[in-house]
Amino acid sequence: MPDQHSHPTTLTVNGERHDLVLDPRVSVLDALRDRLGVTSVKKGCDHGQCGACTVIADGRRIVSCLALAVSYDGAEVTTAEGLGSVGALGALQEAFVDRDALQCGYCTPGQVCSAEAMLAEAEAGMPSHVTADVAALDPVRLSPEEVRERMSGNLCRCGAYPNIVDAILDVAGERGLA
Repeated sequence: MPDQHSHPTTLTVNGERHDLVLDPRVSVLDALRDRLGVTSVKKGCDHGQCGACTVIADGRRIVSCLALAVSYDGAEVTTAEGLGSVGALGALQEAFVDRDALQCGYCTPGQVCSAEAMLAEAEAGMPSHVTADVAALDPVRLSPEEVRERMSGNLCRCGAYPNIVDAILDVAGERGLA
């Protein structure tokens, strides 16, 4: 039952609309996991430092543990489930499997969401700190250095970084970004 401090909040998660009544302190992460049962979004550090909770909100990647759900009222949220499904993996998910870019798999949903949004950023011409020529950015050409810089907020405790970079570059090449 809502109280005076609860806020009606609508999140469209992987194409499905959810009307929620939330305490204003509830994070996007906790709304997804605890209220909606979307368990691919992982709670790693709960301090915005590891990237395990990365999702895409309105086309931009966010660390969902630090994002208040009420601030994303009306947002379109995409999790790893929204990028593909069992039997019909998305291009990045397939590349991660093909390149063996995971070991324990805990960070993988956040890595895949971050990579998907990162590819869109590069396609839109958004530079990074290592972009050599910020004047010629439509789209940014992704090198291993660009990918490592852009994915630096997503940690992998197993150390699968070389394969993660290779998987992302495979998809970037397919999209004409590498």
